[in-house]
Amino acid sequence: MQMKMREREMAASTDSVSVDIDAFSPPPKEHIVRTHYGYVSVAVYGDPEKPALITYPDLALNYVSCFQGLLFCPEASTLLLHNFCIYHISPPGHEVCSFISLSHIAVLLDVYLLTVINSFIGNILSSCFLIILYFVQELPQLGAPEIAPDYPVLSVDDLADQIAEVLNFFGLSAVMCMGVAAGAYILTLFAMKYRQRVLGLILVSPLCKEPSWTEWLCNKDIRGGAQFPESDIVKACRRSLDEMHSLNVWRFLEAINGRPDLSEGLRKLNCRSLIFVGDMSPFHSEALHITSKLDRRFSALVEVQACGSIVTEEQPHAMLIPIEYFLMGYGLYRQSKSLSPRSPLSPSWISPELFTPESMGLKLKPIKTRIPT
Repeated sequence: MQMKMREREMAASTDSVSVDIDAFSPPPKEHIVRTHYGYVSVAVYGDPEKPALITYPDLALNYVSCFQGLLFCPEASTLLLHNFCIYHISPPGHEVCSFISLSHIAVLLDVYLLTVINSFIGNILSSCFLIILYFVQELPQLGAPEIAPDYPVLSVDDLADQIAEVLNFFGLSAVMCMGVAAGAYILTLFAMKYRQRVLGLILVSPLCKEPSWTEWLCNKDIRGGAQFPESDIVKACRRSLDEMHSLNVWRFLEAINGRPDLSEGLRKLNCRSLIFVGDMSPFHSEALHITSKLDRRFSALVEVQACGSIVTEEQPHAMLIPIEYFLMGYGLYRQSKSLSPRSPLSPSWISPELFTPESMGLKLKPIKTRIPT
């Protein structure tokens, strides 16, 4: 007891900052899964004993450039990372091949600076970290090898079936899904083909109908509002696109351009759906169309103001509260001492009225989320 009291007095008499190192998870573990449709890269982040959340990125993006903004929000660690083991599935040719995560090093650097502030040794080591950070920036963050030209081009059905084989590889029976734009379409198709394996859908700027000429023109450019100045995220996406092999992007684009209309099958989905879309997104009307086709008892739409298509990166904080209410229907909550991180992800015991948008805290469609002034 005297030892603990002394340690507390020493901590109070210094300017050091207490940091919970356990709050920071290690970087994802990369797996290469062999399927009937070729090899696919899956980055696993978190405790495999927890319920599974799978992600699928948009065209020409990967899990780093598509979901990192959301998952690195401080609030997200007490909601998503606390409740789920996240499986980032990459479309063929879109995997991340760099060995070091730039953002992970940046987070570790921030923690380290907090713990050794005002320390001479800390200043020296911090300089070393900055040198490492400089060289890591020069490493390819996308780096996927170019797919052989004679390799068959997969269809959207092939990509959906490939997800099922990934779940079989990891022994996952049913999962929560999160996808952006083209990735949202693949996960929606997966949910229609494998209804018993999808517990819920979180879709960001989802596609549903057959491609139009407007979309074709949008694919000629990076996704965003053409009438608005380019945001930092749009510029970052342009850089990511420039770093990828054009053939890899073309293959995924060919699959998406050949997609069928899913409108008629949406009402048959028996899982709950939460849809996000930016009011500046060229796929805004597509999200409204999908919402009109889904069963209103089990779906809700969140419209994010002053935002484009990639809400996960542009305004990730706007997603957290709706997702929190959405997950409450599954018995999942923010991290708390009184709650177990292994809450059952099974909505079967929840009364039907809790599935309504009103019980999810989503009283209006669409919800207008505003940027704080």
